[in-house]
Amino acid sequence: MQLPREVIVGKGTLNRVPEVVKRLGLKGKALVMSDSKCYDVAGKTVSGFLEESGLAVDFLLVKTMTIKDVLALENQIKELKPQVLFGVGGGTIIDAAKVSSGSQNIPFISVPTTVSHDGIASPLASIKGSDKPYSILAQAPLAIIADTEVIAQAPWRFMVSGCGDVISKFTAVKDWKLAHIENGEYYGGYAASLALMSAKLVTENAELIVYRQDEGLRVLLEALISCGVAMSIAGSSRPCSGSEHLFSHALDMIKSNHAMHGEQCGVGSILTAYLYRANWQGIKKTLKQLGAPTTAAELGVKDSDVIKALELAAKIRPERYTILHKLNLNAEACEKTARATGIIN
Repeated sequence: MQLPREVIVGKGTLNRVPEVVKRLGLKGKALVMSDSKCYDVAGKTVSGFLEESGLAVDFLLVKTMTIKDVLALENQIKELKPQVLFGVGGGTIIDAAKVSSGSQNIPFISVPTTVSHDGIASPLASIKGSDKPYSILAQAPLAIIADTEVIAQAPWRFMVSGCGDVISKFTAVKDWKLAHIENGEYYGGYAASLALMSAKLVTENAELIVYRQDEGLRVLLEALISCGVAMSIAGSSRPCSGSEHLFSHALDMIKSNHAMHGEQCGVGSILTAYLYRANWQGIKKTLKQLGAPTTAAELGVKDSDVIKALELAAKIRPERYTILHKLNLNAEACEKTARATGIIN
């Protein structure tokens, strides 16, 4: 299991970078990976604290996360030869940091500037540029420094997406359990409980999160970090990614650049909870309370796109057994599910 040694969450935690450097015994050269916007928001501050701590600092600009980009970043890191890497930004930047640092066998520290999904602490990274979206096992961060003052500056939609991603664990864990019962797949009760606890905490604290109180943001951050730890313990994304994530990936393949990953997973969780005859109404109610999309129109897609995505989802990863594989829905059944849950009219 790869687990972070330090997790620091709260107001003004960027100021604790020198403390973390000292406690972890970091020396030599540090490489800060970010994009131009995140560098201005937090990367510049992190770089300054690293220099104050006696480290030499280099900077790498990250724009996208395709296979080609990852290879280019790895070559640049080979030339720069850092002893530690800091990923400062959103999901794309942190994924780039965990993949490139893992391939070069150097530690990385996660400094999120948004909370749109659970990649903050997980050992998995999303890679784009192939026929199908997929995740690879990279490495978990050595430490996480999450400053709520920085994260609060991000658009509200990022928070909503993060909530949707956490809430979707309700159905992800059901799929994992189903695969265990029907296919004998490994199921870890502790990792599953950790993912479920995160989903319950966000649900119970939805009102705090909606009012953008610092306490609510901390709950969301800690839930996302716990989801990452659950994946580290499980050794896969199973406790946090099931049929609802397959639905999201399928929707991306049908129509890209419409909604955020966590927003789509939230809607996917409504659909698949219905198929489990579970409390899909409760999931939908919480998402509505948070201001998250709960219909095709709110996702920015057509009704037909939702039906196609639900039908295609099981084909994305045939080896990952879920309720969609068990039921093998045709287009008519997919439409019935989407109408019954109010996702389409």
